[in-house]
Amino acid sequence: MYIEIDFSSDEALYIQLRNQIILGIATNRFHEGDVLPSVRQLADTIGINMHTVNKAYTVLKQEGYVKVDRRKGAVIAVDEGKKQAMLDVRDELRVLLAKASCKNISREEVHALIDEIYEEYGGLE
Repeated sequence: MYIEIDFSSDEALYIQLRNQIILGIATNRFHEGDVLPSVRQLADTIGINMHTVNKAYTVLKQEGYVKVDRRKGAVIAVDEGKKQAMLDVRDELRVLLAKASCKNISREEVHALIDEIYEEYGGLE
């Protein structure tokens, strides 16, 4: 598992880890049913505290990207909770679009950005 953490970033390590796993799902590096490394294993590999990995896994579980199996550990489970995900994305987009509007970014420019980003994820539909 390749995870890129920027130790000089102001962004919290658990958020970076969460985001890297979400990006991995979106780019098909991680698939439904894949088992993530144990908390201890990933912490050792990346060189961060186990509590940081645990917090990232907890957030991913709360957001519906993973489920926790007593035998396997954290397992990618993105097909669950789509309705809630749509509501969450709507809330996040509302703020992002307000920021874009404040900076005079047009609807067409936003659509072009969305198309560009979706292409990075294999043209998800």
